Amino acid sequence: HLSLGERYQIYALKGAKHSINFIARALNRSPSTISRELRRNKSLRGYRAKHANNKACDRRANNATTIVTDLWAWVTDKLKENWSPEQISGVHAGISHMSIYRYIWRDKRQGGTLWQCLRRKGKPYRQRLTAETRGRINDRVSIHERPCIVEERSRIGDWEADTIIGQHHKQAIVTLVERKTGLLKMKRVGHKTAQQVSEAMIELLAPVRLQVKTITSDNGKEFAQHKKVKQKLFSPFFFADAYASWQRGTN
Repeated sequence: HLSLGERYQIYALKGAKHSINFIARALNRSPSTISRELRRNKSLRGYRAKHANNKACDRRANNATTIVTDLWAWVTDKLKENWSPEQISGVHAGISHMSIYRYIWRDKRQGGTLWQCLRRKGKPYRQRLTAETRGRINDRVSIHERPCIVEERSRIGDWEADTIIGQHHKQAIVTLVERKTGLLKMKRVGHKTAQQVSEAMIELLAPVRLQVKTITSDNGKEFAQHKKVKQKLFSPFFFADAYASWQRGTN
């Protein structure tokens, strides 16, 4: 947990217009920790250190209490309305999304059907920032080595990449979003292979290659030919942390 002193440092550095990555390095913390702190503990007037500290302490106190039956009934209703555990915990700060997942899997072991309400349909939740298990992409460059100016959205040319997967994982749509303008480019591919995805990215961005300064994607194997994209577009290619989709939230 962040201390009150660290929160005062965040408040001062944020007031000086420093980026999240800069603040994280100054405090020797993960950028995701700083991002989450600014998002969860801000007040109506913006981020204030004392207010943020009180809010965090109140949340820990709430999580320490036993979750009553009425609350679980409310959680069950929201799950049946297709809310995700993250959405539910975001609305009710007294319960964490991990507690909800444990509740769902306990219900499944007892013969319940709440697990069928999950968007991942029976796939156990994997905690964010755990070790990657799908293999490694050769010569990947971490998002933490990306220039800090990308976070500021002050220039045109920083793109985020992803794929939308079709039914039965047969076809896919390659998507590219420019962070500052929100410009979206898409192309359908017959199969989600690294070759087809890289060719689609090059085709989409070649007409605007002078406005391609960086590309950021997740760790999907379909981006394994990132070096080919980099060579064709003369643009550095970065990869977000595993299970950290918020690091490329524009897409």
